[in-house]
Amino acid sequence: MTTPRDLLIVSMDAPSHRPVEQGDLSLALAGAEVIDLIGAGALTLEAELILPSGRWTLPDRLLDEAASSLLRQSPPESVEDWLWRRGRGLSSAYLAALEAEGHLARQRGRWIPVPTGRTALVDSAARRHAADRWASGDPVLTALAAAVGIHHGPAGDLPGVDDAVVTVLAAVGDAVVELDAVRQRRAIEEAAFDNVWRGQ
Repeated sequence: MTTPRDLLIVSMDAPSHRPVEQGDLSLALAGAEVIDLIGAGALTLEAELILPSGRWTLPDRLLDEAASSLLRQSPPESVEDWLWRRGRGLSSAYLAALEAEGHLARQRGRWIPVPTGRTALVDSAARRHAADRWASGDPVLTALAAAVGIHHGPAGDLPGVDDAVVTVLAAVGDAVVELDAVRQRRAIEEAAFDNVWRGQ
């Protein structure tokens, strides 16, 4: 399993004080992809710039798709730019992949036993892997989850996490804060617009 898949499963399984925003999750999934691609040797970071390595096929389809979409021209893409470009709609892509692979099932209605539009995780090796990683307090997974509002415990250091991964985690945190600010600004503008119409 990959870090993005583990993060998605944790976002559906772990208790959270608020629903996880899909935009936040998509940004965090894009960050998780960068972290796994660093681990696979598909890229390195120079400061905050992504430097792709040689091309090869990765066993996970979505991670391989991420590697294929790395920009290989000059100037190099920043981690922040990658998060916004790659993250667009990424949570839906990962949900669709989990469902296609049988890790998700459509829930049935309470009174009428027909499938509803909601999905739920089924008991699977992928779910158990993510749960074990979460229970162990894996620092990368817990930091990514915290960025989208799922907290494992008190925030702490990132033991054994190299500087490149710390850079990615910081970029994810900044991007989620920026997206939240955009949402709040839109909510204020919409409320002001509604007030104008009500005042007429």
